[in-house]
Amino acid sequence: MDFEIVNGSIESIEADCIVIAIAADGELSDSAKAIDQASSGAISDVVASGDFSGKQGALLLLRSLPGVNAKRVLLAGVGAQSERSIIKQQQLIKSAVDTIKTLGVKTLCFALDRISGNSDDIYRDTRTLVEASSAALYHYDTTKSKPAPELTLEHIHIHLPEADTEFGEGALLDGVAIANGVSTARELGNLPGNICTPLYLAEHAKNLADEFDNVSCEVLDEKQIEELGMGALLSVGKGSAIPPRLIVLKYQGAEDPNDAPYALVGKGITFDTGGISLKPGPEMDEMKFDMCGAASVLGAFESVAEMNLPLNLVTIVAAAENMPSGEASKPGDVVTTMSGQTVEILNTDAEGRLVLCDALTYVQQFNPQAVIDVATLTGACIIALGHQATGLLANDNELAAKLLDAGEFAGDRGWQLPLWDEYQPQLDSNFADMANIGGRPAGTITAACFLSRFTKEISWAHLDIAGVAWNSGKAKGATGRCVPMLTQYLLDIAEQIEA
Repeated sequence: MDFEIVNGSIESIEADCIVIAIAADGELSDSAKAIDQASSGAISDVVASGDFSGKQGALLLLRSLPGVNAKRVLLAGVGAQSERSIIKQQQLIKSAVDTIKTLGVKTLCFALDRISGNSDDIYRDTRTLVEASSAALYHYDTTKSKPAPELTLEHIHIHLPEADTEFGEGALLDGVAIANGVSTARELGNLPGNICTPLYLAEHAKNLADEFDNVSCEVLDEKQIEELGMGALLSVGKGSAIPPRLIVLKYQGAEDPNDAPYALVGKGITFDTGGISLKPGPEMDEMKFDMCGAASVLGAFESVAEMNLPLNLVTIVAAAENMPSGEASKPGDVVTTMSGQTVEILNTDAEGRLVLCDALTYVQQFNPQAVIDVATLTGACIIALGHQATGLLANDNELAAKLLDAGEFAGDRGWQLPLWDEYQPQLDSNFADMANIGGRPAGTITAACFLSRFTKEISWAHLDIAGVAWNSGKAKGATGRCVPMLTQYLLDIAEQIEA
C-alpha cells in the first residue's frame, strides 16, 4: 500500500473518497466545514435531517457532492471528546477502510483533523492512521489454492496542513515500519504448524539478516543446545520428529557497537499438543498460534531494523514443537536447565516456561540493559484479563511502567499483575529445585514466578499474550500484538538517545 501526506484545500483534493470527521450532535470538523461550504451545505443538511449525528463509530457514504473534486465523501462519527480513545480511533479507521475497500476505490484520503482520537498529536494520529489502515487491509491467503482478488485500493493519503508535512512524513515512515512488523507477526502466526516449524522460523530469521545490512543471525541446533546444557528446552522438543532451534538475531544500530543491547525473547512453540499431558481436541488447531510470542519479537525486530533505530537489539527465539511420542517428556521427569537449576515437569503442557527459562539464561551473556520476554504462556491470563489486555509482570517497576506507557501510546495495552514472593512456594517440589506448575490459583503469576528464578540478575519483564495473540471464530487469525507496544518502547529509548 502506498501512503502519502497531502496538503491543500480539502474540497480540491483529487481522490475517489475522502473521510471526514463529524463530532457528537453533528459538530463538523474543519475539513467537514470546508466540504460543507463548497457543497452549498450538503453536510449540514444531512446532519440537520437526522441522517447522521456523529455518533462514535457511525459511517455514512455520500456521492458526487457539488463543488467537491472527490467522487465520494465518507462521514465518520467520532462522538464526544470524552468518548474518544486510541482504541476507538483504531476501530473507526479499520471500519472506514473495510467499507471503502469493496467499492472499487483506488485513492482514499483521510482528513480527520486530529479529532478522531483523544489527543491532539499529529505524530500519533498519523501513525495510527497508517497502522490501523494496514491492519484492515491485511488478508491471509498463503495456503489457499487461489489468492484473494487484488484490491483496487492502491493509495491512502493523509491530509495535513503544509506546515505539518515534514513531521507527518516521519510519523508515516514509522507507521509503515510498525505495520510491516505487525503483518510479519500475523503471517507467521497464521501459517499452519506443518509449514511454520522451528526450522521455518530459523530460515525466516536468516532472511531478515540477509535483508538488513546491520543484522546478523545465528541458529543453534539441537547438538549445540545440548552442549550448552539447555535441558529444559531439549525436554520440550524431544517428542517431535522436528528438532528444536535457538534463534539469535542481533541488530547493531548504536553509534558504539559495544553498547549494551536491549533484548527480546520469544516463545516459539510452533505447535502445542500439550505433549503427554495432552490437550482436549476442540480448538486444538489454534495451538499453531502458540508461537505468537516468537512472531511478535520477530515482527518488532523487523520494525526496529526498518526504522534504523540508534540502539543495539538482541532477539532470541526458543523454537520447538511439543508432541507426544515414545521420546516425549513424562510428568514427573526432572530436567536440568542451563542455569543449573533443576525442574520437575509435573505437566508437559506447561512447556512455554521451560523453553523460555533456558533462553532467558542464554541472553544474559550479552549483558542486556533490559530483557522482555513475550509468550502465549497461560490460559489463566485469559481468565484474568480477557482478550483485551496483555498481562505484564516484572522484577523492575520502572521497566514495567515504560512498557505500559508504550502500550497506551500505541493502542496495544497491557495490565500489570503482582510478582510477590508469597506466590513462590506454590512452585515447591520434593524432587527438584522447583516444579513447572504451581496449581490453578494465580496461574499467570506463578508462571512468571517460575521465570523470575532465571532473571534475578537482570532488569526483566514478562508479557503474557495468551488472550490477545489471536482471534477465534469467524475472525480467526493472529493479531500481531505486542509488536506496537515493543516497538514504541524501543522508539521511546531511541528518542532519549537522540535527545
